[in-house]
Amino acid sequence: MHIVKWAAVLAIFWLLLSGFIEPLLLSFGVISVVAVLVVLKRMDEVEHESSQISTSLRLIRYLPWLIGQIISSSIHVTKLIWGSPDKVSPAIAKISSKDVPLSSRVLYANSITLTPGTLSVDLEEDEITVHALHKSSIDELKQGEMERKIAGIWGENK
Repeated sequence: MHIVKWAAVLAIFWLLLSGFIEPLLLSFGVISVVAVLVVLKRMDEVEHESSQISTSLRLIRYLPWLIGQIISSSIHVTKLIWGSPDKVSPAIAKISSKDVPLSSRVLYANSITLTPGTLSVDLEEDEITVHALHKSSIDELKQGEMERKIAGIWGENK
């Protein structure tokens, strides 16, 4: 049943991105969706469990917060870039991810990367190496707000 859900999601996504409804382009879309579904089916057979499309409340709690972080960081980075070049102070540091469940650490690293001005460079066990345009971004990550938020929303016991 989840293959049908994925087919619908992928087809709608493809239509939204392409914006054209012509026979040739629709056939490319169908071929693309079928290819992804074949790979998904083979992956299900290998790992012996199917991936479900989650419509959980976690996502509803997480996305608005992440979008707020992206907007806030965008404003900060814009001020840095448009302001004096002396204000840019690139930094690289290791950030703890020990409180984030193992299954959510990639989400944490990607959330850091999605936030303008920061980039997750490496993820090893319970540490993420982060590059930032300004040292204050590293300091904010070390305070652990993002780590606590992701651990709270995507924790194992949720």
